[in-house]
Amino acid sequence: MTILGWALAVSAVVKGIIFLFGYLHNQVFPQPLEEEEERSYLIKLKNGSEEARNVLIERNLRLVAHVVRKYESSGEDMEDLISIGTIGLIKAIKTYNDDRGVRLATYAARCIENEVFITCSGGKKW
Repeated sequence: MTILGWALAVSAVVKGIIFLFGYLHNQVFPQPLEEEEERSYLIKLKNGSEEARNVLIERNLRLVAHVVRKYESSGEDMEDLISIGTIGLIKAIKTYNDDRGVRLATYAARCIENEVFITCSGGKKW
């Protein structure tokens, strides 16, 4: 990945964290995409659209907050878990394959869960 690519990824993570903090404190988040909108953005993403990737990240941040809340009692810092969960979401969007017949949210929830679980279990993978 180029320096520009990393800068864009970090920018998306920071933006995601800001949205998540807003959600956790104000319960305000962009609504998830409708199925047809999601499909359209996934097609744009396949064609290399950074804007589509960013929209998919932003509109799925509610999912990160939902998964992270399961780990509130783990003793881990919530800010760290939100950051790690957002990284899991970014990885999910990067590796998602709609040919398998699974919705993005289903796949992303598992990726987010895996990232957070690794952190809460001291680095041990499933």
